[in-house]
Amino acid sequence: MHSMNSPFRGLGGRYIKYKHMKTNYEIRYASHPEDAKHYDTARLRKEHLVETIFTADEVNMVYTLYDRLVVGGANPVNEKLTLETIDPLKSEFFLSRREFGTFNVGGAGKITVDGVVFELGYKEALYLGAGDRVVTFESNDSKNPAKFYFNSAPAHKTFPDRKITKADAIVMELGSLETANHRNINKMLVCQVLETCQLQMGMTELAPGSVWNTMPAHTHSRRMEAYFYFEVPEEQVVCHFMGEPTETRHIWMKGDQAVISPEWSIHSAAATSNYTFIWGMAGENLDYSDQNFYKHTELR
Repeated sequence: MHSMNSPFRGLGGRYIKYKHMKTNYEIRYASHPEDAKHYDTARLRKEHLVETIFTADEVNMVYTLYDRLVVGGANPVNEKLTLETIDPLKSEFFLSRREFGTFNVGGAGKITVDGVVFELGYKEALYLGAGDRVVTFESNDSKNPAKFYFNSAPAHKTFPDRKITKADAIVMELGSLETANHRNINKMLVCQVLETCQLQMGMTELAPGSVWNTMPAHTHSRRMEAYFYFEVPEEQVVCHFMGEPTETRHIWMKGDQAVISPEWSIHSAAATSNYTFIWGMAGENLDYSDQNFYKHTELR
């Protein structure tokens, strides 16, 4: 990772990585479906896969030009980490004009917002509204550190901060073991649970023996989506499907990795084991059911 004054550029300057203090960030540009269908494996992964979400005692993030969603993670082990602003935001504070949603997928930890402490256990979530505030991340035990996966989107208004647990969630039980997609969808940071500007996040847990998510596949041109896979056993993998319904592609992924899905793309997966994933969306429509579905037999 290179310094702020020495950006790394590849493939004509499309990929730019920076390191500043304890924060690493990368810019990802949006792609056209006519262009994306010509990507080889390396290019597809470079454009859409986020391989490293967590690095000990650092904050990693990807600033995407898909609805300007930021995808990232904070992994405080021996140090307290700060949610620093990054140059593309052109703001004094990261949250000056942004809302923020995070899930703890590690050991117990806490997030402090201008002196207000939120304790987060495993699979607990926190929503933060926009404002000029200092945000820090800490772990309760360095031997079992917290891992805060987060998404952030532009915000036109400030809504109240709120911690959300699975007990607060709207839970949808879908699928069956017979079709290998028995799962619980926990709608947590969504407009039916709390007010947000555009960010919507939730967590889907697949039952043992089930491996397919988001089938039948769908698109929603009014918003993009990012998936973060975790609880993937060490020797198991996820095969994420994306692309236009008649021009699908796949990306092989491991646990604690994320994938960026354009508005025009499906987003679905099968794996060699059951797993859990966090979905996050940004765009102009907060209606979860606003989806264009495609039959299994229509996919190519």
